[in-house]
Amino acid sequence: MRLPSLQSVHVLVVGDVMLDRYWVGDARRVSQEAPVPVVDVTRTEDLPGGAANVALNVASLGARCTLIGLVGADAAADALVERLTAAGVTCDFVTVDDWPTIIKLRVVSRNQQLLRTDFERPLPAPRRAAVHAQVCARVAARLADASVVVLQDYDKGTIEGPEQLIGLARAKGRRVLVDPKHKSFARYAGADLVKPNAHEFRAAAGDWSDDEELIRLATGTCTANDFAALVITRGSRGMTVVERDGGHQHIPALPVDVYDVTGAGDTAIAALAVTRSLGWAPRACAQVANVASGIVVGKSGTAAVTGPELAIALNATDRIDRGVLERDQLLDAVAQARVAGERIVFTNGCFDILHAGHVAYLEEARALGDRLVVAVNDDESVRRLKGPGRPVNPLERRLRVLSGLKAVDWVVGFAEDTPEALLAAVRPDVLVKGGDYGADAVVGADLVRGYGGEVRVLGLVEDCSTTRIVERIQSGG
Repeated sequence: MRLPSLQSVHVLVVGDVMLDRYWVGDARRVSQEAPVPVVDVTRTEDLPGGAANVALNVASLGARCTLIGLVGADAAADALVERLTAAGVTCDFVTVDDWPTIIKLRVVSRNQQLLRTDFERPLPAPRRAAVHAQVCARVAARLADASVVVLQDYDKGTIEGPEQLIGLARAKGRRVLVDPKHKSFARYAGADLVKPNAHEFRAAAGDWSDDEELIRLATGTCTANDFAALVITRGSRGMTVVERDGGHQHIPALPVDVYDVTGAGDTAIAALAVTRSLGWAPRACAQVANVASGIVVGKSGTAAVTGPELAIALNATDRIDRGVLERDQLLDAVAQARVAGERIVFTNGCFDILHAGHVAYLEEARALGDRLVVAVNDDESVRRLKGPGRPVNPLERRLRVLSGLKAVDWVVGFAEDTPEALLAAVRPDVLVKGGDYGADAVVGADLVRGYGGEVRVLGLVEDCSTTRIVERIQSGG
């Protein structure tokens, strides 16, 4: 997966801006006044937080960004404008008199947060309508030049009326992505993509007992609210993408060392926004967002991901979609290939002793599509099918040899006697077998034809058979 240049992308971020302030130092002693550590502060740092961090991530990825939010007439607002402007973000803030810019202060020692204090005040109720009108006016003025709109709602007052903001964007043909908080999802109706975390989705749609029920809840939520898709972030379980038509994908979290989860959601919505601006499908967008989030949790504090960092990480994840895969990895790789419009070919067998007949057959199978999946019986299932003394080569060796063939993209082992369960999960475009029997005798043929797939039987090279090779070896011939 490759990201093209993002110079033509302009993301309009609307939401609650904050200043993330860090006091950093050593904590080597306990206070005599109370049982708390004393931190000798040696460094202070002010960073954009909340919607401001989303904007910073968008700019860091290489896209243009305009940020609309509420600030006070104070030094914290000045610090935000200075930092964001230097990063290339256009700030179009509504200044609210006698109301403070939100500050989140974190005290950190040895890369661990010891304390967080929040400096904020609710927006006075009598002023909310007037402030909301100003936000709407600024959004309306910026829509003509925007590729996509992000509503970053921390429930602090900026997104007072999401319905009106979504209506303005849709009237101009602009997609809206929402990072929601406590509001009913019905208030975001008409948004293109909504990114709740698991807690937020549970509060909005109810609890679920398994992934199948989660998919049903999410599909119903999309249909009821006219969302194109939901991207549910699930922490260590990665992301679940569910589209309005029921299409879905579970994207596992990347195996990374988690350093600090602060701002990971901001990075995810920024990556979703820039990729959705390119016209990518929700599942492809979520793949990129998952990788970007994996990068940022390996950094300290509120951080942004750069375009080159993301490109390197995407290249690294691309490399795992070829070779020997676990079943879950295979399903993810197939889903990503489908997003790219690739045709999936599937075949299976024992492949105990790889010979010229196998190689020719696999090359012919690969020519029928863009990706070839080879499913291989594990040792116990080979023994059940072929009898004692088989396999000659254990599964791990058979998988490695097959993965070395140019014609083969993905190799996966399976423990069942037949590959029907794997076929049902992969749903290949073409099911291929080699042999001298009819297509109707191929295991899984009815399943594949049932969803519109194709079944092909290819010939084998004469006088090439693993069983005959084994017999010759045993007979000394």
